[in-house]
Formats: sequence, C-alpha cells, structure tokens
Amino acid sequence: MDFFIQQLTNGLTVGGIYALIALGYTMVYGVMKLINFAHGELFTLGAYIGFTLLVTFNFTGLFGTVIGLGFSVILVSCLVAVAGHLLERVAYRPLRHSDRLAAVVSALGASIFLQNAIMLKWGAQRLAYKPNILPNVSVNIFGQPMPFIRILVFLVAVFVMFGLYIFINRTRTGMAIRAAAIDQGAAKLMGIDVSRVIALVFIIGPALGGLAGLMAGLLYGPINFNMGQIYGLKAFTAAIIGGIGNIQGAMVGGLLLGLLESMGAAYISVAWKDGITFMVLIVILVFRPTGLLPERVAEKL
Repeated sequence: MDFFIQQLTNGLTVGGIYALIALGYTMVYGVMKLINFAHGELFTLGAYIGFTLLVTFNFTGLFGTVIGLGFSVILVSCLVAVAGHLLERVAYRPLRHSDRLAAVVSALGASIFLQNAIMLKWGAQRLAYKPNILPNVSVNIFGQPMPFIRILVFLVAVFVMFGLYIFINRTRTGMAIRAAAIDQGAAKLMGIDVSRVIALVFIIGPALGGLAGLMAGLLYGPINFNMGQIYGLKAFTAAIIGGIGNIQGAMVGGLLLGLLESMGAAYISVAWKDGITFMVLIVILVFRPTGLLPERVAEKL
C-alpha cells in the first residue's frame, strides 16, 4: 500500500508538469488550429532561466527560500511569456493567412532555432539544479513520507490550472478567447480583436510552459538543451488524450498520463515507461480519436 501511494503521488506530480505544458499546446490549437512545435523548447528555456536565477544568481540564498523561489517563478514565467510573444510576432503572424503547411514549417524552424540558441547560450553539457535549493523535508501522507518538492510541484500545478480555468470561463477576456476559438470571423464581427487574442494565447501558453520547466528542474535536477523534445511529445500526447483544444482535457490528460507512466514503470518495467505513453496514444487515436472529452474539442477553450 505504501508503495502504491508513493507511485500515486509521483504520477500526480509528473502529470501536473505534463498538464501545464499540454495547456500551452491546446490553447494555441484551440484558437489557431495549429500545433506550436516550438512549445517544448519554451519549456526548456524556462528550465534554463530558472537554473540561472536559482543556481547562478542564488536567489534563494539572497532573498530567502520563499521570496527567492517566488521571484524566480514570476521572472521565469514573464521572460518565457515574452519569448512566446516574440515567437508569435516573428514566426506565426506573418504566415497567418498563408497555407497551413507554411505555418507548420515555420513552427519546426522556430523549434530548431530555439534549441540551438539555448545550446549556444548555456552550452551543450548537462546542468543540474542544486539539491539544497529547497528544504529537504518530507510530509506524511497516509503514513508515507513524501518529499516536500513533490507536494509543492503538484500544488502549484493544480493552483495554476484552477486559476486558468477560472480566467477562461469567468472573465471577459476568457470569453473573447473562447469566442475566437469557436469562430474567428464571427468574433471579429462582435468587436473582438482576434490578433490581440492570439497574442495573449502566445503569452499565457509559454508562461505555463516556462513554469513547468522550472518545476521539472527543481523536481529532477539535471537539465539539458534538448529536454523539450521528450517533454513536449508527452505533453502533446496528454493533450490528445484529453482532447486537443480543450482546457479541461489537457488537465485531465496530463494527470492521467503521469499516473499511467508512473504505475507502468513501477509495476511493469522502467524500460517500458516511454513505450506505455505512446501505446496509450495509439489506443486513443484508434478507438477515441477525439479524446476523452470530445464534446468541447477544438470548439471551446
């Protein structure tokens, strides 16, 4: 039972990271019907900026653990959001009315550019977050000690996902995003600035991806310049499982994928961890290609 609880919490923690990245994919697809292939590299950028703030500049040592970590979260999210906005202006906006293939090629080119830019800035060698950035304490859950970092990552992920859900469904700006996702032409007729909505989506999505990169670094330690490929692919899988274009689907898909991956590695084999992920993707595509929540797929955010 203790082993099961440990794997359950581990799966929820990893799933929270997948869900945050998947939200970036699904928001962009919901509005533009385009997969942002550079999103994994924005996740990587967040991990490296977090490394610079917490390890190189030692924010937690300068300002204390709580304030230093809080500043790092805000700065990482804001800086990656700026990078996402610039990406939209340079790589996507000029091709908005072009053939769909041109936008896909541009997205792939942006992914390659960002990955190599990260490698040139921070080097090709693997870097690692220091283990003493956060207090090395555990919290008892059902009698099982759990590292504080796991609980923190999961709670932050849930808090951010809940906040995004409220923003999308309870605010005027959120209503504008949902309207643009349903029909951009009709949204323009209703006075909605669709270009501004798309720019906002490319700010929120990358901010969430950057935050996920920071949390992945804190959780695991080592980071490398091409880590966004596997994380991005798994988050994309989570978005498809939940229903691409659906905010709630991305949340459910990310958490479910994290649980499946954790339980599969624990009870089947660690060597099959990635294989299980993509086997689930194949099953979903064959038997339920619209995802687990198809009623809102690609129609509402």
